[in-house]
Amino acid sequence: MNREPVPTSTLPDRVDQPVAGQGVHISARSDVEAVAQWLAEYRASPQTQRTYRREAERLLLWLAEQGLGLGEVRRAHLDAFEAFLADPRPRERWVGPPRPRQADDWRPFRGPLSPASRRQSLVILQGLYAWLAEAGWVAHNPFRLMRDKRRRLDNRQARIERYLETPLWEWLWAWLGRPVEEGASARQCFEWQRRRLVFGFAYLLAPRISEMSAARMGDFHRREGRWWWRVTGKGDKLAVIPVPPDMMALLGDWRESLGLAREPLPDDAAPLLRALDGRRGIGDNRLYRLIREAFAEAATAMEAGQGEAGRPGAMRLRQATPHWLRHTALTHQAQAGVELRYLAATARHARLDTTARYLHAEDEAWHRQQARHGLIASIPLDSQGGSS
Repeated sequence: MNREPVPTSTLPDRVDQPVAGQGVHISARSDVEAVAQWLAEYRASPQTQRTYRREAERLLLWLAEQGLGLGEVRRAHLDAFEAFLADPRPRERWVGPPRPRQADDWRPFRGPLSPASRRQSLVILQGLYAWLAEAGWVAHNPFRLMRDKRRRLDNRQARIERYLETPLWEWLWAWLGRPVEEGASARQCFEWQRRRLVFGFAYLLAPRISEMSAARMGDFHRREGRWWWRVTGKGDKLAVIPVPPDMMALLGDWRESLGLAREPLPDDAAPLLRALDGRRGIGDNRLYRLIREAFAEAATAMEAGQGEAGRPGAMRLRQATPHWLRHTALTHQAQAGVELRYLAATARHARLDTTARYLHAEDEAWHRQQARHGLIASIPLDSQGGSS
């Protein structure tokens, strides 16, 4: 049966969705209202709430496309939905660049989801269904029927691969540090300084993009002669991270470009990252675009400067997303010998095995050992014995 295209700028409001009768424990009239009540449970953690809303929204939009409601989802639908996350089609309806949420050209995906992102989506939606089942809105949680649920929903993976290797990062940082051209406008100077701060901040402190956009000047504070960064991360958890000297140098340069003293005061609640007016902060989506634009420009510059030899690095840069910078920071810290417990504290991981995905030293040692094995043993011919 042909259906009208589902508008992707708003959530479908299925008021006709049948729900359990006497056993319903929430005052909702539609799937959208039921999901909204689940999301309200996370109001104390805005970052988590935004992430959960995104995944629930994708599910509701997909279900509307199938003509289904939350209570009609069966085990087989989960496989189809997971395949959809890996390749949302048709692309023109589902995939697009970052846009304000109410814009006509807003789309729920920026591209196909990676295996790790698909696992995260299923983990979140399993929690949604557990809550809906407890509330009596749905009769059962279809995720409980997944025989390979542990493999699908375990958010661990062998190694982090989405990062920039050291030579590529060093090239990128040198490219970011090129002096602005003589006669550059005030805007160009501002954007050059901001871009360096963004990439330096991401590399030195391994923040998530939402943590970067939310950062305030006063979050950088001195205690007993050392500088620390105060951050509220996932799960609304507060952490205090050591700030290396290079970060303080970048921060000082940035503040000077804004006409401020090099070091912030503890009560400075002004945004760290600023819009072109030098006062307003910038949101997650704008910051995401700034970083992706920088990666794209750098890739073009690498190809122009290195020709065919620069193509692999340029391809890697075009693949990169802002979250790659966090992976790059943690991977390079691990390679520099930062102890696992300190690396976990910087990453703000609840489990050490999550942080251990950034440890590539064993891979390198294994590769060196394997290189000793070749097709021809390196033994002199005259010492092999025997006669011809």
